[in-house]
Amino acid sequence: MAETEQPYQKVVLVTGANQGIGYALVKLLAERGHIVYLGARNKELGVQAAKQLKDEHGLDVHFLHLDVLDGELILAAKERIEKEQGRLDVLVNNAAVACPLIKPSESNHEEYRKTFDTNFFAIVHLTTTLIPLIRLSPPGYGSIVNITSGLGSNSDRAGPEANPLYSYANAYGASKAALNSYTISLATDLREERIRVNCICPGYVTTKLNGFREGRTPENAAGLFLEWVEVGPGDDAKTCE
Repeated sequence: MAETEQPYQKVVLVTGANQGIGYALVKLLAERGHIVYLGARNKELGVQAAKQLKDEHGLDVHFLHLDVLDGELILAAKERIEKEQGRLDVLVNNAAVACPLIKPSESNHEEYRKTFDTNFFAIVHLTTTLIPLIRLSPPGYGSIVNITSGLGSNSDRAGPEANPLYSYANAYGASKAALNSYTISLATDLREERIRVNCICPGYVTTKLNGFREGRTPENAAGLFLEWVEVGPGDDAKTCE
């Protein structure tokens, strides 16, 4: 009798993963047998999150001290994953910051800069650094997943049904619009190498980022990302809407 082919075990890095969507996604991926790196800016909280997954759920994940604004920690993350695994199959860019709700006409450019530093420039820096490791993934298994927001959709925000209050989150929305544009460009660039690049919008989720306002649960949101993390060679034609 032929042996049953085992599912491909992916090496995955999730940033901003000590709580919220990132934590829920790490848990889900670990439950499915993947090798998961839990990236977190706060070392103490990251260690606690990894310990909680072990103590409460029996899951082993790799804590990775990763402040996406720190170039030295980004390089150290690359070197560690390369040494321990020899490749990275999936990068999930989840780390993000919110911004004060304020009229665009009263916005401070420093608030824009602070928001863009984390939500856009840090993602470009981290992704560019890790692409060489993703290129070591078997053809068709490499994937970059950027978590975006409906506030980053210019067409939605300019539409007749748009909530005018959404314009108050202008720095956040602008940073996500930039991320969407970058994602399209990067996807085009890496298409021939069979490395997928997608933006996924989970909708309104109850997390610290939005003050735990009512929305879908982080666990529910994590489920939306799963199929894009687990894409394989047979999913080249798969599209994300």
